[in-house]
Amino acid sequence: MKLKRDEGTDMQELMMDRHEVRTDVLSDAEYVENWLTNFEDALDARDRTMLEELFVDDSHWRDLVAFTWDVTPSDSRDAIVSTLLDHQQGVQARHFKIAKGHQAPRRVIRTGKEVIEAIFQFETAAGRCLGVLRLLCEDPERAWVMSTSLRELKGYEEKVAGTRPDGASTRIFGGEAWAKQRSKERRYDDREPSVLIVGGGQNGLMLAARLRVLGVDALVVERLPKVGDVWRRRYSALALHNEIELNHMPYMPFPTTWPKYLPKDMLGDWLETYATAMECNVWTGTEFLEGRYDEEHDRWTARVRRDDGSERILHPRHLVFANGVVGEPNMPDIPTLSNFKGEVMHAQGFDSGAPWRGRNVLVLGVGNSAHDIAQDLHGHGANVKMIQRSSITVFSVKAASINHAIYYKDGLSVEDCDLIATSGTFQVQLRGYQLATQRMLEIDKDLLAALKARGMKLDIGPEGGGHQMKIRRNHGGYYLNVGCSDLIANGDIDILHYGEVERFVAEGALMKDGSLEQADLIVAATGYQAPAEVVRQLLGQQIAEKVGPIWGLDSGGEMSNMYKPTPQKGLWFSGGGFAQGRVWSHYVALQIKAREVGIVQ
Repeated sequence: MKLKRDEGTDMQELMMDRHEVRTDVLSDAEYVENWLTNFEDALDARDRTMLEELFVDDSHWRDLVAFTWDVTPSDSRDAIVSTLLDHQQGVQARHFKIAKGHQAPRRVIRTGKEVIEAIFQFETAAGRCLGVLRLLCEDPERAWVMSTSLRELKGYEEKVAGTRPDGASTRIFGGEAWAKQRSKERRYDDREPSVLIVGGGQNGLMLAARLRVLGVDALVVERLPKVGDVWRRRYSALALHNEIELNHMPYMPFPTTWPKYLPKDMLGDWLETYATAMECNVWTGTEFLEGRYDEEHDRWTARVRRDDGSERILHPRHLVFANGVVGEPNMPDIPTLSNFKGEVMHAQGFDSGAPWRGRNVLVLGVGNSAHDIAQDLHGHGANVKMIQRSSITVFSVKAASINHAIYYKDGLSVEDCDLIATSGTFQVQLRGYQLATQRMLEIDKDLLAALKARGMKLDIGPEGGGHQMKIRRNHGGYYLNVGCSDLIANGDIDILHYGEVERFVAEGALMKDGSLEQADLIVAATGYQAPAEVVRQLLGQQIAEKVGPIWGLDSGGEMSNMYKPTPQKGLWFSGGGFAQGRVWSHYVALQIKAREVGIVQ
């Protein structure tokens, strides 16, 4: 039985889950149970034909460390079956069944397809796993999408909830109190960390917390004076552009009293609280200077500088760059900019528009930071114009939220939402982005028309995938409107085009038509160095060439060298927003733990 689509049905409703449809033959759970039984039988028998019969022609499997010890997409039935057969003998996957304590099988629509979606559990020789299965409603005996995810290593489970430490070691009579123990532990006077994490923002702290719970000794180095300063030191008006449900941190969700869109200072304070509560070992005021890999001893030689100017050599087995996906501020290479006699600053150095009330400001760039800075300047009474260099993807926060509402607005647990949201390979996700983008264009058609009328150059992202594809490609080139687009549409903030600038002069920007755009301040919201350049500077040209691109899409549509083993042994990268940090810190921590205990070499 198919889902009925009434004329005028909202696309967001079509993309949301449906529960009311029943099958006349078997229940949804029975279809899933039958498929899992047949799948396990086919795996046990190593029977290619049996496995092929369980998947439709256009089928997709994303393995998250469960079978391949990597993040591995397979986008054809043949690729799926071949990868399963290549790994099953060593993996020994078995005991497939509908997962207890998780969302029951149900009818939903995913990227325009009517499916039975189920979360299942299974075991391997090394671990316990979960997966997501999508059977096509029109052919419920075969799978369209499958994902498999390692959740814990046997014998090395997280010490949480019922298995938490008993606390006996903290009840000290005649010994050192907990605070003194923690102070000693953080100093690393008598040992080396197993993992050195560069960056004390959300990604570094979430990974450190997960490693600690797994019993892996990790040290975080953060060059700013306090944990959380990575957020506190950004411009005053900054707040997250997606809602709180998407951004919880592992083990410590945000308080239920907190606002939907979290301001940057609140985030900064929370990170500091999180680091303390999760007993993360952090050296603040500490800069990572350089690292070299010692092939003979399978470890790094890393040099860091402490806040007192002293230096320390560390020898971790793993080095993780968790300092975002960008490097130092990227000032534009504009020779005539030096002619300007006013103040020039990068967006990173901008705090507030208050000092610029009544003065003229040019903002070079039209990304998220550029818009927020322009809006803040306008709010403080400055005369603001933005200079656009290339086209941009713009949507309202309301419209953009449909990307997340599909998964995170349905009353499921965060773990189930994360499993479902990461179940598709890039090909599947792109289809979802494209459908969502078309709906977003309809929602925001009036706003986008007004922006075009004001001269803004717009696009809908690579391959029609909207801002999500911009994030995947280069983490820039988009804006989610929290008010600045309305100011542009109303003419309160003007748009200039870089191609119309003849040159910069002492008073501002001389345009090709002879007019002068006067300025007291130019803010360069022009992004940051690519992470590969950071690697070259800190680890050397040889390792940079060996590793290759970081972030962006690799040949399988996964993020290049992110969250998985890189060509350089012992080198890892983690970055992105809070949701990405929560999801991927789990897999990075498990991969490191597996290497620490010898499960993976």
